[in-house]
Amino acid sequence: MSSCISAIGTANPKNRIPQNDIYNFMVKASGLNASNASRLKRIYDHSGIDFRHSVIADFGETESHKNTFFGQSANFEPFPSTRQRMELYQNSASELGFEAVNDCFSNHGEDLRLKITHLISVSCTGMHAPGIDIELVEKLGLNKQVERTCINFMGCYGALNALKVADYICRADAEAKVLIVSVELCTLHFQKENTLDNWVANSLFSDGAAAIIVEHKSKVPNNKHSLILDTFYSEFLIEAKNEMGWYIADSGFEMKLSSKVSKLILKHIQSIANQLLSKAKIEFKNIGRFAVHPGGRKILESAETAFGFTKEKNKFSYDVLREYGNMSSATIVFVLKKLLMENNWESGENVMSFAFGPGLTVESMILKRS
Repeated sequence: MSSCISAIGTANPKNRIPQNDIYNFMVKASGLNASNASRLKRIYDHSGIDFRHSVIADFGETESHKNTFFGQSANFEPFPSTRQRMELYQNSASELGFEAVNDCFSNHGEDLRLKITHLISVSCTGMHAPGIDIELVEKLGLNKQVERTCINFMGCYGALNALKVADYICRADAEAKVLIVSVELCTLHFQKENTLDNWVANSLFSDGAAAIIVEHKSKVPNNKHSLILDTFYSEFLIEAKNEMGWYIADSGFEMKLSSKVSKLILKHIQSIANQLLSKAKIEFKNIGRFAVHPGGRKILESAETAFGFTKEKNKFSYDVLREYGNMSSATIVFVLKKLLMENNWESGENVMSFAFGPGLTVESMILKRS
């Protein structure tokens, strides 16, 4: 018997900032002239994003003297060091994860605090030890004997790796109940140097947390919606390893995000999907819906072009991108939550899901609605 996702919860920081307000902040922070401001505006206007969340309220301000995290001078100096950014991560990450878990337990309909056997934490935007895994055990009142696994610095596909680990655990032990918590505070790593990589990254990334319960299918009541974890397939494109990166620097983490990423996804995703379908022993015509990581509008459009499906079949990815932006590893879980809570589809319907990250890595999976 297989394992399944039986509940998903999500949470975001209280600062919900319109995309246009963030654009105005970026123009001021980066000291852009009229020509570059116009170029940046085109990026923001075509992002497909309406709102993003951040633990930093400054992104909603255009007057630097009101900053509470970034410097209050006209050029936003002194610019926060990596240490200052990690201190904010340490003070904020586990609390946001705690909120996501509470939402998850509420959606499950049962308080599972003392039944959780395994905890998997996922993050690429900060780390410390003792980390958010131990902090969550304390905040949630989980058993001190809970087995903990930390998946760090894997980027936007980290949650799919966590689901694979949870699947392995539940297939090996039908009594296991695995809690996955992904927490990403991407906006801590705003970089104001005027490069195209920074402009694109600053236009996309946001903060959010997601929590998932994975358990053996036999433990889920027949009248409860779930997503069966059917098949996983992973492949990385070694020739594209320099097109996306995530590096620790003196002033936070620096993103490398080449414009070639969406083109590479368009070129290779079909062959990767064929490998996934072969492993799952199903045909493409049997796929009813898609859950593509909304890393950006171009990535979603590349998947549509490659497979020839309509936006409607990938609707929830567009919804998440518009409402939240790219929250790194947590983002695909927001998409899966919308799928899990959707009522208008049949039991047994197949979902094909993808997430992308440094490597260039493509993680894929087939889920079945139960």
